[in-house]
Amino acid sequence: MYRSLLFIPGNNERFLVKSTSLKPDILCFDLEDSVPSNDKQVARKLVAEHLASRQEDKESSTYVRINSVDSGLVEEDLDKIIVNGLDGVVIPKISNSQEVIEIADKIGTLVSKRGNSSRIRIIPSIETARGVINANSIALSHENVVALVFGVFDYLYDMNIDVQYDDSISYEYARSKIPVDAKAAGIEALDSIWQEVNDIDGLIKDATNARKLGYSGKTLIHPSHIIPVHDIFRPTKKQIEWAEKVLAALQDAFEKGNTRGAILLDGKMIDAVHYKQAKSVIKAAKQ
Repeated sequence: MYRSLLFIPGNNERFLVKSTSLKPDILCFDLEDSVPSNDKQVARKLVAEHLASRQEDKESSTYVRINSVDSGLVEEDLDKIIVNGLDGVVIPKISNSQEVIEIADKIGTLVSKRGNSSRIRIIPSIETARGVINANSIALSHENVVALVFGVFDYLYDMNIDVQYDDSISYEYARSKIPVDAKAAGIEALDSIWQEVNDIDGLIKDATNARKLGYSGKTLIHPSHIIPVHDIFRPTKKQIEWAEKVLAALQDAFEKGNTRGAILLDGKMIDAVHYKQAKSVIKAAKQ
């Protein structure tokens, strides 16, 4: 499920602890925009400790947004956060597929060295004109890429557009293109954040428009946005049918503890992660 990705500042220990009671589809601990330069090292340490303490049966997937390629901090970030408990990485300000491949290779090397058992998924964030133009090749760049994020504010800055972001004509092309490129690559797309924290009516309108464009969900900056967004991005008929097939294929083995690893379903490999996702889809559909 990719209905919601909630950013949690990585340098705020209180927020990290509180996040254990929140239930977005993805909890994303942030090392980038919400963390000042002089707090990066502290944030890495806190996030790594929190990841290591996460429960295996947690409802939300756990991601970390690392710093951008241009920051020169990627290797330091990855060295600290590639630990058991991490499900994926969000990479900001991606402009081309090569950047994703290079970071994916670094992740793979660290995973191999440390003997991590899980696959680390990757979500590139599209926030520049070059990123928008290359969105489909970015989506196809690596097998671990599972979704794209649209970052509207840095996009507006890159385009030298000095307007309020609710003037949608200013970013209409980019916002429309990204979910098409993602879907063509067989992955999901998450829309940009809604910045006005207390304007829930505005959030609902914005999220409704995002769903009409083909987005699977939104990135969020406040817990109060989780429920309204989940209500809009309900599981589709197609998602429910997929979940039922996955459960039918894997439930007996998992409930009896006789897991066989990945199996083939409709020509695609499915495993424990897909089983967990399928259960989430059915639960959300019932709710």
